[in-house]
Amino acid sequence: MGSTAKRRRSGWYTPAEIREHCFAMDCWVVVLGNVFDLSALLPMHPPYLAKPLLLEAGGDISHWFDPETGDVRTHVDPISKLTTYHTPQARFIHIPPESPRTDWDCSYELPWWKDSKYIIGKVSKKPRVVRIKNVLTGLEAPLEVPNEESIKQIVERYLARNSHANSYTWKALCANSEGTFTNLNMDMTLTENGVTDESDLFVSLGLPKDYYIPVIHLYYKDDHTDA
Repeated sequence: MGSTAKRRRSGWYTPAEIREHCFAMDCWVVVLGNVFDLSALLPMHPPYLAKPLLLEAGGDISHWFDPETGDVRTHVDPISKLTTYHTPQARFIHIPPESPRTDWDCSYELPWWKDSKYIIGKVSKKPRVVRIKNVLTGLEAPLEVPNEESIKQIVERYLARNSHANSYTWKALCANSEGTFTNLNMDMTLTENGVTDESDLFVSLGLPKDYYIPVIHLYYKDDHTDA
């Protein structure tokens, strides 16, 4: 279903990644922390119902929903005095019409926002940037990662830049490492490894949030892992 080119096995995505999926044939949205891929859904419905979602493609539409119920927000219609879905942005897919219509398709079992088959993961609550330095070549590049991902999952991200990423030992300056680069536990997150994110502290001190970006050193192993 939908676009699979940039699906993460970890199930975690940064807002920047999600923003890339902002097209009719590649439409992702965030609802209450979950990432939905609606690419296959949009062509199945009239354009006027797909348009509100397409206009928000790649974005977060959580404000359309009630966090307590997980359903679309409701209000009392001033004319009918009935409780109906509140859709000031216009009615969208799986929102019933106010009156009977011949083009209304009610054959679905669940509305898309309650259907788990459209959920592909979660948006990171706090993405962070790290510098990845290849000690062998001296090349260094920033990489934005979800704070929730393990080092092993970050390695999977880095494979797009270096197909031999699994052939390196990953080390960093960790809390209590006494100023020396130590091996990272691949099953733990950066924070769990003691690589702290101090961006909020920098901002509170009036400094740029990227005043200092932690660096991870990659040391080439001898076992020549296949690409």
